[in-house]
Amino acid sequence: MNKRLKTILSGYKGKKDELIPILQKVQDEFGYLPEETLLKISKFTGVSESHVYAVVTFYAQFRLTPIGKKHVVVCRGTSCHVRGAPRILEEIEKQLGIKEGEVTPDLEYSLDTVACIGACGLSPCIMINKNVKAKMTPKKIKDLFKKTA
Repeated sequence: MNKRLKTILSGYKGKKDELIPILQKVQDEFGYLPEETLLKISKFTGVSESHVYAVVTFYAQFRLTPIGKKHVVVCRGTSCHVRGAPRILEEIEKQLGIKEGEVTPDLEYSLDTVACIGACGLSPCIMINKNVKAKMTPKKIKDLFKKTA
C-alpha cells in the first residue's frame, strides 16, 4: 500500500488545494480510503487530520470502507419509492445479511442507496456494479440473490 500511495503522491506538490484530487486518486486505486492513507495525505498536504476526515465524510463520493465485488445500489427516488423501494431494500438486506452502508464479511457484496439512479421508467430499480435491474419485486430479489443461509 505504501508504494502505491507514494506513486500517487509523486504526481502532486503537497499543496492544500490538491486534497480532493489526491483523495479521488487514492480511492480509485484502493476502492476506498484506508485510514492510514488519510494520515499520510494529511501530512503530505499540510491539512489537519480532522479537516481531511471532514472532507471525506462530507462528500458522498468518498468511502471509508471497501466495497464488495458486487456493489448493490438501491434507488430511493420518488418513482422507485412509490413503487416499493423500501420493500426491495428490506429484502436485499435480508438476503445478504447486511444493512445499507455495510459489506458482507467475505467482501462479496456491499449495499448502498442513492437519491435517484435516473431510470424512473424502470422503477423500482437497483444497480449491481452499474448494471441496472428493472421493475424489481421482493420475489425477483430473492431469485437474484438466492439466500444460502
